[in-house]
Amino acid sequence: MSIRLRELIRNVRSCKTQADERACIHKECASIRTAFKDENNELRHRNVAKLLFIHMLGYPTHWGQMECLKLIAGSKFLEKRIGYLGLMILLDERQEVLMLVENSLKNDLQSSNQYIAGLACCAIGNISSAEICRDLSPEVEKLMVGSNPFVSKKASLCCIRILRKCPELCDTFLERIGTLLGSRNHAVLLTCLKLMREMCITEPAMIEQLRRHTPTLIAALKNLVLSGYAPEHDVHGIVDPFLQVEILTMLRVLGRGHSETSDQMNDILAQVATNTESAKNAGNAILYECVLTIMAIEVESGLRVLAVNILGRFLINRDNNIRYVALNTLHKVIAQDTQAVQRHRNTIVDCLKDNDSSIRQRALELVYALVNEANVKVLVKELLSYLLACDVEFKDELTQRICTVVEKFSTDKEWHVDTIIQTLSASTSFESEETVCSMIALITSTPELQAYATHKLYAKLADQTNQPVLLQLAVWCVGEYGEMLIGGVPAGVEAEAPDPQTVVELLTSVMRSPVADVTTKEYTINAFVKLTTRFANAPDSLALIHKQLAAYSCSMSLELQQRSVEYSSLLKLDAIRAGVLERMPAFAKKDRQAAAAAAAALAMDGDGPSRGSASELMAAPAVMAAAAPAPPSEMDLLGDILGGSPAPAPAMPAMGGAPAAPPPAAGGMDLLDLLGGGGPPAAAAAPPVDAMAMLGMGGAAPAPPPAAPGSFPPFQAWNKNGLQIEFACTKDASNPSVTAIEASFTSAQPTPLTGFNFQVAVPKYMKLQMSPASSSTVPPSNSGKVTQTFKVANSMHGQKPVLLRIKIDYSAGGQAVSEQGQVDNFPPGI
Repeated sequence: MSIRLRELIRNVRSCKTQADERACIHKECASIRTAFKDENNELRHRNVAKLLFIHMLGYPTHWGQMECLKLIAGSKFLEKRIGYLGLMILLDERQEVLMLVENSLKNDLQSSNQYIAGLACCAIGNISSAEICRDLSPEVEKLMVGSNPFVSKKASLCCIRILRKCPELCDTFLERIGTLLGSRNHAVLLTCLKLMREMCITEPAMIEQLRRHTPTLIAALKNLVLSGYAPEHDVHGIVDPFLQVEILTMLRVLGRGHSETSDQMNDILAQVATNTESAKNAGNAILYECVLTIMAIEVESGLRVLAVNILGRFLINRDNNIRYVALNTLHKVIAQDTQAVQRHRNTIVDCLKDNDSSIRQRALELVYALVNEANVKVLVKELLSYLLACDVEFKDELTQRICTVVEKFSTDKEWHVDTIIQTLSASTSFESEETVCSMIALITSTPELQAYATHKLYAKLADQTNQPVLLQLAVWCVGEYGEMLIGGVPAGVEAEAPDPQTVVELLTSVMRSPVADVTTKEYTINAFVKLTTRFANAPDSLALIHKQLAAYSCSMSLELQQRSVEYSSLLKLDAIRAGVLERMPAFAKKDRQAAAAAAAALAMDGDGPSRGSASELMAAPAVMAAAAPAPPSEMDLLGDILGGSPAPAPAMPAMGGAPAAPPPAAGGMDLLDLLGGGGPPAAAAAPPVDAMAMLGMGGAAPAPPPAAPGSFPPFQAWNKNGLQIEFACTKDASNPSVTAIEASFTSAQPTPLTGFNFQVAVPKYMKLQMSPASSSTVPPSNSGKVTQTFKVANSMHGQKPVLLRIKIDYSAGGQAVSEQGQVDNFPPGI
């Protein structure tokens, strides 16, 4: 005899081993199979219920799927309830047996019993296939607008499944939205809003058509906010917070990017923000959605401030989840209203002391975003306090962030140096080549800071610091500005000036230190050789320096050994030693992020153009040296090192062409003279040589006729959206493969083009060298122009044409514009 489900559960729970459980289940499965064979089995629903429990335990039950269909085809509600439940659990949309139940679903949707119709809607909403959705959508649509709210809400949820399976039916349900929104039943409204959101996701074009329902949604939300106590919908004193949250979410979707619709929402959003009680989680959920809606649509600035103030109140809540949500949201909205977020700076900083590590991390990210030139000192002080107490695994990342923030926003150079030293001292394991380069760039470019920074860093070196970045910075400054270190103490430094012998002995201890890596020792050897000119009047110190250099001439490190030997040889060349060991000139730190962004913007596939980056120009053929001589203000580095006078860089021979003749007014020594060759200069340019002939791989092809040097008439390279670009080309007189191009940018738009950025890419057989533009703003209405020059070298001049791929970025009227195109209409002879 069949047992009840309750007895089966009791028997399974009483099993002490897995084998006992399997035996119990197998015995019951055999009993159920026997019962299913009886066509007049009145307890079929009980057996299917037990089958569902067995399925939940993980045992196979596929042999009972057809019994679910028999129950659904029955006339009793009890049988249909178990049948539909089994259908949704034991089957899925991929099984063909599901097609057998379609007729029963259609009949049940037309049933006068609301509960049976609800069961059919649930089944369609859970496991229906695209074919079933398409066939039964008319019946579901009728139920949506029926008078029974129980069936209407079920049908609305069922429509979500239909839209996901058949997006083309979206227009069918659009006309029914207005009827559903007119219902006074909250459940129907809630399911209608869910359906509207699904329509917007499935077909974004529907948002424009759904905007006409905005007044209805606003009226419904206003009724909820201003209505009194409603016991059937009350949740902790809030009237139906679930419906309020859903309406706010839908308003956010409808108002995003549409000013007219957003204006209609201003009043109701202000009422929600001011009238909602925040003592309970239900009220906080509504306020959070209200804040997200305010920040997503186009509202007045005062309403944004109100939203940020709500998030500020969340920050002082005792619930960690609410504080985390507030910090996360503030980080997203800070770009829209920085000043409003700045008012809560103290509360945000206090979150750095929270016991919850996730809150501390989110507060830390927000503090980074809040830093500007006005508050950098205050916020960096808080970050330093947090650095001393944070977990070890976060220290390196936090140290890098502090160094970046100080470098970006610092206005006081001495404070900059002190803060970097203090930050690095608190993180003993931090290593960063970028930080070293940034500090060196700052010190070399600020003469009044050099003595102060050298004394401060020397003090940390004397304290036997083990911080690798501090060691490298201190050693570099001691070597570069050693005479300032022993010459006197600048204002703000309390320590006394050391004598040369003490400085050299301290550097010697760095070389012997077990914590100094090879890079730090390389810095120290460089400092030794620099100090030979800084401490020229200290013979004892010089002797110790020579001894140290000689000691490392046999080092196991090849780099240290090579430097020691070369520097020892250099010290014997009195004629050039002083020039070689002069101070480093000021240099600017390379913006790696900007360079990477520019490279990514011009990146193309493997056969595409190559970029005119600095690394490519360094590795380019010598033709680029002739094509891009240094500006007159720059000095020849080789002549400067050897003590010569400034002179232009000598022209180098080009691949496939003749050596370029030196300028008449060069006045500098020839490269062969520098190396002791003394060969005569080239009298005239040789004709171009074919590359195949040079490699000995066939006869030389006839050389193409060279283009006559000189200027070409300007031509239009680009004309779109009012922006016009003209190119004026000029050939290099000494090398016809090199073309200088001056690009002129004019705009016919009524507003100026700001943030203007012009980028060029060339094919692989060409090389590119660009100069900066004369301005980043193009004047409006053709009232002025911006110019930018660049040079291209065509290694296959006469065989392949000059081709350029251009990218233009600018902002016009607050809208960011990015255009790309190709320029291939150069005049003949280019």
